Amino acid sequence: MNKVSVMQDIDELMDMYCADCLVIQQLRKTRGKQGAHKFCIENCTVGEQLQFLGQELMKLQQSE
Repeated sequence: MNKVSVMQDIDELMDMYCADCLVIQQLRKTRGKQGAHKFCIENCTVGEQLQFLGQELMKLQQSE
């Protein structure tokens, strides 16, 4: 994996699942932006994938 491919994977996931996410839209109304963000980080499977890709990106940056 290289940085460009990891960034592309992150962009694809966000465009495919996060951009039109109805759960996020509803949570922003009920819990606010921070509450919705917390849900994504702690409960959403796409959020878990994004965290994994972010960690991979950090590893790649550190190895340079």
